[in-house]
This record gives sequence, structure tokens and C-alpha cells, in this order.
Amino acid sequence: MTGVNEDRYFDPDPIIRRNARALYDETRVLPIISPHGHVDPAILASNDAFTDPASLIITPDHYILRMLYSRGVPLESLGVAPIDGKPPNAEKDPRKIWQTFADHWQLFRATPTRAWLEYELSEVFGVKRELDSASAPHVYDTIVERLQSPEFRPRALLKRFNIEVLATTDGASDTLEHHKILRALDLGTRVIPTFRPDALFRIAAPGWPAELARLERVVGGSIGSYAELMSALVRRRAEFKTLGATATDHAVVVPRTERLADTEAECIFAKGCTGAARAEDEARFEAHLLMEMARMSVEDGLVMQLHAGALRDHNELVHRRFGADRGGDIPVATEFTHNLRPLLNAYGNGRRFQLIVFTLDESTYSRELAPLAGHYPALFLGAPWWFNDSIDGMMRFRREITGTAGIENTAGFTDDTRAFCSIPARHDLARRVDANYLGGLVARHVIDMPDARDMARLMAYDLAKRAYRLT
Repeated sequence: MTGVNEDRYFDPDPIIRRNARALYDETRVLPIISPHGHVDPAILASNDAFTDPASLIITPDHYILRMLYSRGVPLESLGVAPIDGKPPNAEKDPRKIWQTFADHWQLFRATPTRAWLEYELSEVFGVKRELDSASAPHVYDTIVERLQSPEFRPRALLKRFNIEVLATTDGASDTLEHHKILRALDLGTRVIPTFRPDALFRIAAPGWPAELARLERVVGGSIGSYAELMSALVRRRAEFKTLGATATDHAVVVPRTERLADTEAECIFAKGCTGAARAEDEARFEAHLLMEMARMSVEDGLVMQLHAGALRDHNELVHRRFGADRGGDIPVATEFTHNLRPLLNAYGNGRRFQLIVFTLDESTYSRELAPLAGHYPALFLGAPWWFNDSIDGMMRFRREITGTAGIENTAGFTDDTRAFCSIPARHDLARRVDANYLGGLVARHVIDMPDARDMARLMAYDLAKRAYRLT
């Protein structure tokens, strides 16, 4: 690998490519705003050296895991530890894990994963050889050598990546101990938590009593009623805010919103406490709590994020053996117009409340989401998420929503990653794709170059700061 091509992802048309280059040259140097992601704050709090390339790049990345699993590569061979206690055990030799990955490198051709990884190898770690089965040991050794130097400690990379804000995603019962450590340090980067109470909404799930008990421990008191649960959530939101949080996050299959009477909510809560809650009870409780989260956001100013349309852990065998978040989440068709109507009618007409919606169902972009965001002052559209964050997926998003919603009703780019070293790669790809999109509009005389420059900066930097109230 002699380096990634400087014109990668730009249109071959010379006029569009020239415009895209000029726009990208202005946005590539902007600081990174990462307002939604899943980097473990413990990595930054401890600042310990990353141990090896496999545990840094491969094992935690569900994009990599799901592709390799789809082609018959056992997750155990990639270092994923089974939770069911059955053999075989996870591979512990990082060199063997890396070799397995390299042996299947061709599977990632033309995917965003390949684009991100090529950037990481070349631009972050300075690898000069193309990765394949033969070069795998050399590439591994090169990365190991880099990881041993102080310049590759997590906090040093945070500075090198030019990250201005990094938001993590943290459960409502999280102690936030790592954020407390980071808050006391002069990092040059704002590392902030994001409040995610989803586990407390799933009142029919087997793990709900344990999650409620964790919340009781962190608030220091019993929670025996719906009213006490609401009080605990208000308190936790305030604690998150003291550590810099500006947003909440909620993941649902169906974005249903419905206001219940307090007596109904109390009844469903009581069912949960006795193990009698069923699926419909949970659906109504979740729909009501989304309304409550919006109400609380009006009061405390936290931006509300809603990720809808992923059926989690579709593969029951993988879920039983390896647990959640191992690449078995699959999109489903999603409806927003009716489902969000109660919430938007209650809170969507003012600017004190801000809701950012993400979807995996691209068919909703032009039919529902762009018209909704183009009308309600409170609603913003999140960037293409997960299966849609490919080069073509990003372009489809821009083409489908801009005519109706414009760009200023979008929330900028979110990398949504657990893989720390992929953050600059993902933002670089997004900035290139947006520059190319705008370069095409200039070439077709839809906008002029001064407008394109202003829009490129907004898309790369300003919109995320504004939507997430990070200014």
C-alpha cells in the first residue's frame, strides 16, 4: 500500500472532481465533532496502550464480524468469547486472529468497511503495503510497533485526530466514573456522556429487574413505582448534564409514541415488577416513555435522538452463544408519519425541544422524514446510519432529502462507532462524499461555489454542533 488515492470517492467527471477537491480541501482541516458514538470512555480514562491490532481493530467491530461470519468464519476464531460456556473457546492469539482477517480481506472490497480500514492502515498507522495473506505478519508488526509509542496512546490519538467533541453512549444506571476522571483532565477535547435509558423501557425483558436494581444502586434508593422511576430518570439526566451531556439516545424497532395516563403507566410498571408484563405492555410503556423523554427534554434541554427500525439480534444462535451486538441486527420497514404524530404535536412546534431521527429504512427519506423535518421546527434528520453509511448510501440520502428538507434541517455527520481509530476515517469519507455531492450541484449550476463552500462547512462541522447544542 503506497497510500490511498487523493481523489478517492470523487466523480470521474473532471468538472465535478475539480469542484469536489476544492471543497474538500477546505473541510478536511476542520475539527471533528463526534456527537454520537460508542467508544468506551475507560479507554481514555486509563490511557493505557492498545495491546494489539486484533483487539483494537477486529474483535470490537460488528461490521467486520458480520461480514466474516456471513462467509463461514467462526466468531471464536476472531477472538469473540462465547457466553454459553460451550467449546470451542475464543482464539486468544492476536496474530492468528489478524491472519484470519487478512485471509478474507477480499470480502470487504467496495464496502465502507474497506474504505475506513484502508484509511486507518495508511493514514493512522503508516502501513505502506497492501494487506493480504502474505503481508499480514508485516502489517501486524508495523501496527504493534506503532502502538508501543506514546504517540499512539488513546489521549495522544484524540489530539492527533483533531477531535473537538467526543460523545459516548452510556446506560441510565452507569456510574459515569470514567467521565468523572476525564472531566478533571485538560484533554483539549470535550468527552461527554449520552443518556441512554433503553434497558429500563423493556419492562417485559428477562433482564429488566436486574437493570432496575442497578438504577436503584446508583441513585441510592428503592424504586417501587412508576413515579419513583420517573424521579430517578430526572435525577440521572441532571447528573449526566453536570458531566457535559447534551443529548439522550433511544433505540426502538417501531417509533411508536403514545401518552398514557399515570394510572396506566403505574399499572404496567407493577406488572413488570411481578414478571407479568407482556409484549404489548412493553410496547405501550416504551411509547409512553418516549413521550416522557421528550417532555423532560423540553425541561432540561437535552437533545433527543431516536434510532428506529433495527430488529436486534435476529440470529438467535449467535445471540445465545455470544450475546448482543455481534452483527445480527437487521433492518425492518419503518413508519414515522403516524407513529411520531403524538410526540410532534405535543412538542414539535417549538425550538426548545430538538429531536434527531435516524432510520435504516431508506424508503422513508423522501416519503416521510424529509417532509416531517421540512415542517416541524423541532425535527432534524440524522446521517445515514449503519447499512446506509456507504458512499452510495450517503449520496442517496442527500439526493432524497435535500429538495424537501434542505441541509439545515439535518444534524450533520455522526460516526456511531465503537472502533476508536476509525473515527477520522469515517469523517474523512463523509466529508469527501459531501464535497462530491456539492461539487455536482455546482457543475449543474444548481448552486454557485460560494454557496457550496458555506454548505460544505455546515455539513462537516457546524450542523452537528448546532443540532447537538455543542456551541
